[in-house]
Amino acid sequence: FASYYGDHMVLQKEPAGAVVWGYGEPGAAVTVALSGDGGLIVMKKTAQVKGPSGTWTTVLDPMDQGGPYALTARQGSENVTLRDIYFGDVWLCSGQSNMAMTVLQIANASRELAAAARYPYVRVFAAAPACSDVELEDLERIDLPWSIPTAENLGHGNFTYFSAVCWLLGRYLYEALRYPVGLVEAAWGGTPIEAWSSQRALRACGLPADVGSSCPVPRCFWGVSSPPAASSISSHSTSSPEAPRSPASVLWTAMTPPLLNMTLRGVAWYQGEANAFLHTDRYNCTFPALIADWRRAFHAGSGGQTEPLLPFGFVQLSTYRRQSPADGFARLRWHQTADLGVVPNTRMPGTFMAVAMDLCDERSPYGSIHPRDKQNVAHRLHLGARAVAYGEKDLVFQGPYPIRAVLEVPGDLLNITYSQELVCRRKDTQAFEVCCSSQLSPCGWLPAPVVVVVSRTVTLAVAGCRTLVLGLRYAWAEWPCEYQSCTLYNTWGLPAPPFL
Repeated sequence: FASYYGDHMVLQKEPAGAVVWGYGEPGAAVTVALSGDGGLIVMKKTAQVKGPSGTWTTVLDPMDQGGPYALTARQGSENVTLRDIYFGDVWLCSGQSNMAMTVLQIANASRELAAAARYPYVRVFAAAPACSDVELEDLERIDLPWSIPTAENLGHGNFTYFSAVCWLLGRYLYEALRYPVGLVEAAWGGTPIEAWSSQRALRACGLPADVGSSCPVPRCFWGVSSPPAASSISSHSTSSPEAPRSPASVLWTAMTPPLLNMTLRGVAWYQGEANAFLHTDRYNCTFPALIADWRRAFHAGSGGQTEPLLPFGFVQLSTYRRQSPADGFARLRWHQTADLGVVPNTRMPGTFMAVAMDLCDERSPYGSIHPRDKQNVAHRLHLGARAVAYGEKDLVFQGPYPIRAVLEVPGDLLNITYSQELVCRRKDTQAFEVCCSSQLSPCGWLPAPVVVVVSRTVTLAVAGCRTLVLGLRYAWAEWPCEYQSCTLYNTWGLPAPPFL
């Protein structure tokens, strides 16, 4: 079998068929048998080993949730058997260091680690970070083979394995679905989206797509601590020696193609901090392009078993530095939605988002860019998964967003109508700003104080604007609000996302 098959794994359940693949002698026939309790064979498949790669692939018949099963691959007199296999939903988790943070590093870590034993049917697997100049058929290394969760493998160390966001998402999904969930982590701290993108996706956004002749990882990425100080670089520039490099496609080639045969139920993505300092204003192209490209690749790689509109959830950027004048984080949050403010949308169908700008953590021992509240992140992400990936009706999975703004003339008031009932947690902030100018660029942004919040409407005072009100923005800052205390939420406690 491929190196990441093993005992305790979860394979994708019906209506899709799970893809199984491995290695053998070119030209030989491999018989794959799935057996249940007592050794009763449930299914048999035969695959031919292709040359010169020496690989074989077969698609299992769609299986209902549950297990345990044993899976045997036989070639002549040789055979390999994997045991304790379950069928359920398989989710891939990827991104940079906020995805790589382990359960050991988050709030209430000891309680979360102690709870791991209660979830033996949420199985975990972690690929080791690797980069390559050419597409690999198999993973270079594995940090964690398929495992039943324990305090040890969920809290192995800092930024190694297993991902807290991925684990909590899987746990919350298991509590809602009540059947097995398989979690595959492939994440690396400090990495820009360009490294996770194929060359064709980068070309679609007008970015250089040459992988190069070497893979100098230490010079490619920041690692797991924090990005350079804002004062040392421009968010529009990549010329500074402290700015992150753009190692085009080197993680796509090493960590994604080896997984493409897998039949997946969905993807969870937490990345973007690196791109607040690199190609920031290309992210409204590079992110939708990555999503579309991964969908095409996983659909094709699984022989059509992974659905074409593979559900794709992501975490909107949290915070970095209080009172920073830089707007790279604000612009990146906006670009994460393809400049439409909320998902799913026309440019990003089948997606869902967890807003995280109110989950700030200035005292995080891992730097404020790594907040420890990953429970709320995963809770918001799992609500989106239930609504978008699983089609759960009447489930509120996102906060309120504006649908209309009307300027009262005279009166110097601006009324903003939202999509949901509003709860105002902080009225004294400068969350809203208006573009007060006779021209759009450059724009003079002035605070617009909240006068009143009633039902679905926010009324702002714009008397300070002596020219035209040409634009409106909300929570447009690197650190826009305090912990769970932004200006606007809905009655379910979900924050309104930033907008421009």
